[in-house]
Amino acid sequence: MGVPVANHSQACRGFSAIVAQGEGRWANSSPCPDWDAGGIVEHVIGFHDVLLLRPLQVKPVRPKGDPATRWDVTVPSIRIAMNLATPSADRADRGSDLDLARLLPALTTDVLVHTWDLAKAVGVEPRLDPELCETSLRAALTNEKGLRSSDMFGPEVPVSEGADPATRLIALLGRDPEWTP
Repeated sequence: MGVPVANHSQACRGFSAIVAQGEGRWANSSPCPDWDAGGIVEHVIGFHDVLLLRPLQVKPVRPKGDPATRWDVTVPSIRIAMNLATPSADRADRGSDLDLARLLPALTTDVLVHTWDLAKAVGVEPRLDPELCETSLRAALTNEKGLRSSDMFGPEVPVSEGADPATRLIALLGRDPEWTP
């Protein structure tokens, strides 16, 4: 279980780095037409709540309002939940119904893509980890039919064959790499 947990933790650190730069720009438009920058943060928090935290009864107490503080409170809860869901010989497995090996790669891809969205919205360089992007891209390509049928992503945006993994990933999931506010 080490690799999915490590990958997800790394993706969350990258998201945190962009969140930390969002002050005063939460109302900025984003590549996601239905969300502003703050809405992206809330979406990432919400996905973690629904898919990881609530099933494991991890309940962070978040203040209302400030997206950065809300995310900062969420991050330790994500670590706690991943620890609870990882089987251990010395405790009862509270997360036995939660398949982290399947869940975390999807959540990691979500965090990576929304890191790019948020960076674009707040006007900073989206420095996505190329190896994580390559891993997520391979998984997304393997499950492209399922991704398309979910109606959660726009149509693939064409990019050059030699595009880097981050560009290919965001384009596959309906983002225009040339998007500007």
